[in-house]
Amino acid sequence: MAAPPPSPLGSIPTLYTAWPPILDELETESSDVQHETVEECLPHLSASSHIRLTRDVHVRFLHRCLRTLPATFVAYDPARPWLIYWVLTALSILGEDIEQYRERVTQTLSAAHNATGGFGGGHGQISHCAPSYAAILSLAMIGGTESLELIDRKALWHWLGQVKQTDGGFRVCLDGEQDVRGAYCSMVMIALLKLPLSLPPDAPARQAGLELFTDGLPEYLSRCQTYEGGVSSSPQTEAHGAYAFCALACLSILGPPHDIIPRYLDVAMLMSWLSARQHAPEGGFAGRTNKLVDGCYSFWVGGCWPFLQAAASEIQAGPEGARLSNVSLYSHEGLTRYILACCQSEEGGLRDKPSKYPDAYHSCYVLAGLSSAQHRTWYEKEDGLGSIPALTDAFRWISSPRPVETGSQAEPEMAKSEGALVPIHPIFAIPWPAVETTASWFDKQGKF
Repeated sequence: MAAPPPSPLGSIPTLYTAWPPILDELETESSDVQHETVEECLPHLSASSHIRLTRDVHVRFLHRCLRTLPATFVAYDPARPWLIYWVLTALSILGEDIEQYRERVTQTLSAAHNATGGFGGGHGQISHCAPSYAAILSLAMIGGTESLELIDRKALWHWLGQVKQTDGGFRVCLDGEQDVRGAYCSMVMIALLKLPLSLPPDAPARQAGLELFTDGLPEYLSRCQTYEGGVSSSPQTEAHGAYAFCALACLSILGPPHDIIPRYLDVAMLMSWLSARQHAPEGGFAGRTNKLVDGCYSFWVGGCWPFLQAAASEIQAGPEGARLSNVSLYSHEGLTRYILACCQSEEGGLRDKPSKYPDAYHSCYVLAGLSSAQHRTWYEKEDGLGSIPALTDAFRWISSPRPVETGSQAEPEMAKSEGALVPIHPIFAIPWPAVETTASWFDKQGKF
């Protein structure tokens, strides 16, 4: 097949403006929908006028998401903490003041809080790691003593002891499924709220000889890496980008990423698998093998790279390792162009791809991925290893604006004030000040 003609848009790589130079002639259902997706995205990617973040319409869309919703949203009842988290995170990334929602958010989440520990999806629903994670991060973002005092740390500690498993992993709720989501959400709560690492005396896992929440956890995560190199929800299932993020972030809570990630994951295989998730010409990420790009993976896959950058720079010692710590392991321009050209709705909000409707979920994770692409995030090394007892490694990350690449079409727009986004913490997935303020507040509360 002949090579594609030069891009009419100057410095934009032809890779992101034309059909791939090599196409598999075997037609399948997967190849057909992939073909349709490229046809859908190319007109947007080729139109330079789309390269701008339409901030104001997204802000208005997100504020509407926290107003009274129509009856069709009844299906979101078990996901109330998530809807709050998605909107507050997206608004925060856009630099909006969210303190106006403090009273309403606290009141809504109070109804979802259970005296036995943790939060359910709504009033009267059982505690679950996922809405507990979303609720606690939402309370951290709005801040304030009344909001943070809503969290019953002692009850949460006891409840987490009940979902800790003898093989090192966590269930997402009592008698629920066990997967890396449960592990990541649980360790985020333990680290951010400064919960004791010792298991409660009545934790079932103690009967198997486990004493700490961290016991057996890295080994469990290691067993979730698949033959492809990606990470699955649980051992012997399909690799998925979001589970790779959960595993990498969880490991980076437990210890220095340059030490613990290579010890428990095959970094080269994982890097290869994640690299294959970025599609061309779209520029966005897919979540699984032979799947389509989706804007939400801008974060779930894009958010994996700071951890791999930290791990890879240590594996390759000497000058090459130093070089790896400063180079990009994926195409920031490709992802930025996909987000700006294909994921923005003219009516406000962000979406999966041009043919889809915007929603709070995609608005959150598309903006989070764009923020990650705009910033260079790295781990501040300290002498010595073995910081698991205090879980301090989660708080040693630093971020700064990424230098604009020479000749880039997409990234200079991001350097302008209307395009620049607030950085988010690579592990906790909320803005840095919220992490620091919340961790400091609970640190001062001391033991319960």
